Parts: sequence; C-alpha cells; structure tokens
Amino acid sequence: MTGLFERHRPTLDAALEAAAKRDFWSPYPEVPSGKIYGETARDDGLAAYEARLGKTFDLPDHPSERTVGAEVSPYGPALGIAYPAASVDMLVSASRAAAPQWAAAEPQVRVGICLEILARLNARSFEMANAVMHTTGQAFAMAFQAGGPHAQDRGLEAVAYAHAEMTRTPRQATWTKQQGKGAPIVMEKHWRIVPRGVALVIGCNTFPTWNSYPGLFASLATGNTVIVKPHPAAILPLAITVEIIRQVLVEEGFAADIVLLATDEPGSEITKDLVRHPAIAIVDYTGSNSFGSWVRENAGNADVYTEEAGVNSIVIGATDDFAGMCGNIAFSLSLYSGQMCTAPQDIFVPRGGIATNEGHKSFDEVAAGIAAAVDGLLADPARAAGVCGAIANPATLARIATVRPLGRIVRDSAPVEGLDDARTATPLILAVDASDGEAYGQERFGPITFVVTVDDAAEGVDRAAELAERKGAITAALYATDEAQILAAADRFATAGVNLSVNLTGGIYVNQSAAFSDFHVTGANPAGNASLTDAAFVANRFRVAMWRRPAAA
Repeated sequence: MTGLFERHRPTLDAALEAAAKRDFWSPYPEVPSGKIYGETARDDGLAAYEARLGKTFDLPDHPSERTVGAEVSPYGPALGIAYPAASVDMLVSASRAAAPQWAAAEPQVRVGICLEILARLNARSFEMANAVMHTTGQAFAMAFQAGGPHAQDRGLEAVAYAHAEMTRTPRQATWTKQQGKGAPIVMEKHWRIVPRGVALVIGCNTFPTWNSYPGLFASLATGNTVIVKPHPAAILPLAITVEIIRQVLVEEGFAADIVLLATDEPGSEITKDLVRHPAIAIVDYTGSNSFGSWVRENAGNADVYTEEAGVNSIVIGATDDFAGMCGNIAFSLSLYSGQMCTAPQDIFVPRGGIATNEGHKSFDEVAAGIAAAVDGLLADPARAAGVCGAIANPATLARIATVRPLGRIVRDSAPVEGLDDARTATPLILAVDASDGEAYGQERFGPITFVVTVDDAAEGVDRAAELAERKGAITAALYATDEAQILAAADRFATAGVNLSVNLTGGIYVNQSAAFSDFHVTGANPAGNASLTDAAFVANRFRVAMWRRPAAA
C-alpha cells in the first residue's frame, strides 16, 4: 500500500531539498490562472462554492446528532450551510475507534495519503478561495493564495518534516557487541513509530486553512487521529478539507473517522470540553493570548502548540529609498485590513527625524509619507477592495472607533468605496509619544497603526524588542543604513524571539512568510510556544518503541 507514496515521492524529495536549502520552491502555483489550473477552473470553483450555499454539508458516515451553521460572509450574505454536529464524547469515541488502524499503517503509507490529500486540495483551490473569501473577508486573490497554495505549502512542509523525523531511526538493525575473545553478543532490534493519540486542531476565523494545515498534517502523518474544530464563523474551508481527507482515507481502505469535523455555533462552543477531554493528546491552537493561556492551563497532559497574538513593530532609523519604504509599509498596513498575525502595528520613528535619499525627513514628514502612500495605494476603489478585503469580525470594526482618541490622527480610517454591503475599513494611523505605552503597548487587532516618537532608532529597537518579550511579537522590521546598527538590531530581536526583516522596499513585505524557508513564529516569546515548521513541531507527535531479541545463530 505504498502506491501513493511512490506517486508523490518526487514532491516529497523536492520539499525536503527545499527545506534544507531554504530557497524558494513550491509545487502549488500561487497564481489563479486558467492556464495553470484549467480554463474553467475559476468558474467551476465558484459554481462548487455556490452549490453548497443554503444546503446541508454532506459528510458520509460522519458522527452526527444535529446540524449547526451560522456563517455570514463579511461581504454581506449568509451562507446558510448546515453542518453535522456531534457531542464531544461521540467525536472522541469515533476518533479512538479509528486510531488502531491508522497507528498500524506504515509511515510511508500515511505520508503518501497526506501527499495525495494535498494534491487534491490544490486542485480545488478555486473552490477553497471562495470559501475562504466569504468566511474571512479576504479579497479573492489573497483568499486563493493564503487559503489555497500557501496553506498547502505549509501542510506539505509539515509532512516532509514528519517523514524526516519518522525515518531518522531505522526500522530494524543488528546490534553486535564484542566480548573480549569470546563470541560477541548479537541482538536483533526493531523500532516502530507510536503516535500520541487523538489530536485536536482549533481553527481561527481569519486564516482557517493556513494556520490549521501545519498541525493537521503533522499529526496525521505521524499516525494520530485528528479532530478538526473550526471557528464557528469559518467552518466551510475546514469542512471542505475534512471532506477531501475522508474521501482519500476511504479510497485507501482506512476508516473515514481518522479525521473528524467538530462544529458548533456561537454561544454553544465545545472547544473547552474538547481541550479538557483526557483522550486528547495533542492540541494545535491559533488565536488570542487569553484563550491560548486557558488552553495551556487546561489541556491536561496533552502537548500544546500555539500561535497567539502579539505587537509587531517597525523601527525606522534611516533609508536610502524613502518612497520605496513608505510604499512597502503602506501595503503591509493595508493588506487584509491589518488582520494578519504578522501585520505591523507600531512604527518607531526618532523625534528628530531621519536621513533619507530625499534629504532629512522630520517625524511628521515620515508619518505623512506613510499616510500618503496608503492614500495612493487605495486611491482606486477596485484596488482598495482587492488589498483591504473585508473585516472578519464586527468587534474589529468597533475597535477602530475606540482607539481614535488615543493619539493624533495622521490618517483616518474610512470604509472601502464600492463594498457597501461589506464590513470594511482602511488603515487608521495615529501619532503618539513613547510615553503613551497604554495606547501602543498592547495588541489592537485590525487596521490600526501607531507612529511612536522615540529619541533615536536604538531606543525604538529596545522598545520594540521589550514589547515582544512582554506581549509577544511574530515579526519586526528595521530601516537603517548603518551595518553595525542593523547587526545590533538583529541580535536584540533574536534575543526577544522575533524574526526580523531589514530594508524591505520591493515586492516582499514584513507580514509575508514563505514555506520551506521562513520559520513562522519562533516559540520564544508570548506570541506562541511553537514554530511553523521546525523539527520540534513534529517530532514530539510520536514516540519510538523498540522490541529486541538475541539474533538467530
């Protein structure tokens, strides 16, 4: 039963090579082109999405006691999809019943099945893009990339690392120990991979696939059964994922319940009961710090992998491309209306201004330059809609009004023109002083930015790094022309457990993370306790057990 493994072996080998070289590589094209995915792929994907609206989502033989579903697109309409829902005990019992068969499967078989699942997910990327768009508010192009190929990249990365770790130890070996001049001791030894048990993946509202696939595929490849718990506002992308996984499992002779969908609705969430269940051995969680803390405190003996919130910062010391810097920052602030865990919030600028290729720029001129770049980027309504998308959660939109009084308005937020039925907001930029820590010193999720006056860039680096150590941060950026200053900042941010980007002015942005090259989150500050994806993310999802006996003469 290694046919799928052999079929997809070239992809696996290329993934392992890319992870070793850390260069760009992807088997899943990120461009939503009919020349790549088929001339009718866009229309077929939309039709497949629309065919699900207002109906019951069918998962054959999935445990179910009732149906739930209350998804409403941030662009306006309700999806009207009803999903099978079951009690925690029913889900856990079904998962445990399916576990022995999956645990007994050869690692190559499991890896081959995971690779086939990812290939099928890639073929359904246009359908997934519509599902992600209308549950998260991402614009279509971003929903296609982040919800489709980029998420698939992260899933493949986890499978590749899992394969590497599971095959690090041979299946069997002969052990020989010489005993002086006498006959040696010869032992026959065998090792096997033993999964931890039932894994729980807790999805988030904003990036349901990108954030869930690493844990989902890491656990699945290493032999654990998986319960996928979507955010109640973004069920469809993960329901499609579970549907495809279950189809492949059944085709390959395995129980569909190796992967289950745990649905609920606002006000009747089952997440806490799942986390506390003694059968749960692994928890992957993406979301707020407050609930992340609760998960870690209440998960019992389960291993917990989290990506949580943080305060991401940019420090501007000097630049030799002022326009390029402002344009790059503007895009980072505007992309998906700041609803990315990697989006910058605080921009530290010396109160005396900075040196640039356009001459000296005062603090106000730097802030105004960034605001003007945002205005220019979003001047065309169609482009603004494609960059900003819609606001996933009404609370994010409400937050903008509450923070307006916290600083001097450099650029006010406004709805995106042309998206009248959607929740939308362009970036709000406020100027504050470094002493106003209550304003900028905590995460303000959404299109909210503080330009903070500091004495110099060194103080900005220290404040940004200290915030990361205290509140967490996933990304940091620096603009500087002095090499010693750059290296000192790299040291300081590394100590704070933050990945640093320096002098970005082109088509790469601080809030982007590349699979097979960039480690997403370090696990070294309160923004998360794990990294996507390193060996530590997969290696503890299984154990290695041995049996041995004297070798036959």
